[in-house]
Amino acid sequence: MNVLLTGGAGYIGSHTAIKFIENNCNVTIVDNLTFGNKRLIPENADFLFSDIADEKKISQLLAQKKFDVVIHFAAYTKVGESVQQPEKYYENNYNKSKIFFELCLKNNITNIIFSSTGSVYGNVNEANILETQKTIPINPYSESKLKVEKYLQELDSKKLINAYIFRYFNVAGADFKLRSGLISNPDNLIKAICEVVEGKRNELTINGNNFKTKDGTTIRDYIHVSDLAEMHFIATKNLLQNNTKQLEVFNCGYGQGFSILDVINEMQSIIGKKINFRFGPPRKGDAETSVANTDKFKNKFDWHPKYNDLKLILKSALDWEKYYKK
Repeated sequence: MNVLLTGGAGYIGSHTAIKFIENNCNVTIVDNLTFGNKRLIPENADFLFSDIADEKKISQLLAQKKFDVVIHFAAYTKVGESVQQPEKYYENNYNKSKIFFELCLKNNITNIIFSSTGSVYGNVNEANILETQKTIPINPYSESKLKVEKYLQELDSKKLINAYIFRYFNVAGADFKLRSGLISNPDNLIKAICEVVEGKRNELTINGNNFKTKDGTTIRDYIHVSDLAEMHFIATKNLLQNNTKQLEVFNCGYGQGFSILDVINEMQSIIGKKINFRFGPPRKGDAETSVANTDKFKNKFDWHPKYNDLKLILKSALDWEKYYKK
C-alpha cells in the first residue's frame, strides 16, 4: 500500500503513520510544520516539507509516487482561535483542501479518507449522535470542516471519488512506546490536565460549570489515538478492496461520555493527589454533550477497540507528558 498522509507530522497523523508502517506500507508525509513537529515523523516515512496548496510541489509528488490512497489530516484545529480568526480557518481548512483534492483528481488519485470532526453536529446535547444527525456547526473550525465534507459530497455525486469521512470525537492518549503524542493544543482537556500534573502550567481552567449535565461540566466521548489510527488502517484496506466510487461518513469514538470532572477525578485517582483547577466562564462555541453512536463503523468493519478505558487513555497521555521535553 502506497499511502500519502497530509499533516502526518501532527498528533493523529503521526500515530496513523506508525500504524501503516508497522503493517509494511509505504508512507509519505506532507506537512508544512506550522503545527506539526518533525520529531513526530516516523523514521521509515518519506517526508515532504510543503503546504498542501503548493501546486508545484504537490503536483510533482503526486505524479512521481502514484499513491493508492490519500488520508487528509492537515488542518488548523483550535476551536478558540477559529472563533477569533474565522477567515484563517476557512482559507486553510477549506480553500487549501479544495486545491489539494483537485490536484489529487488530476493525478487519478481518487481513494480518500478525510479527517473531519464530531463538532459538525453542533450543540445537539445527545449521548447517541448518529451520522444522520443534522449538522449545525457552532464555530468556524467545525464550519470549515463541514465545507470540505460538502465539497467531497459534490465530487461523490459526480462519481469522481471513493471516500470515507471520519468525524472524530475527542482524541486523547499517546503511543504506548512513546513514539508520538500530543505536543501542543490549548483546547485539549487531557493535555492540559497532564501539563498541570507535570508542573508545566499552574492550574487548569474549566470553561463553565453551569451546563445542564450531571455535574455542570461538559460531557465528551474520548477515543484513544492508537485506536483511531487503527480505524484508518482498517478502513483504508476496505476502501482499496471496494473501489466503487462512493462516499460514507463514520463517527469515530467509543460511544461513552465523561464529564470534565469525571476526567479530573480519574486522573486524581491515578496520581494520588488533587489537581489544581478553577472554574472560568463558558467558552463560546462549546457543546454541552457530545457522544457518538459508533455502531456504523463497528458493524461495517467488525471493529473492536483495544483501548476503551479512560484510565488507560490518561496514563498514556501522562507518560507522554513526562517523556516529552521541548
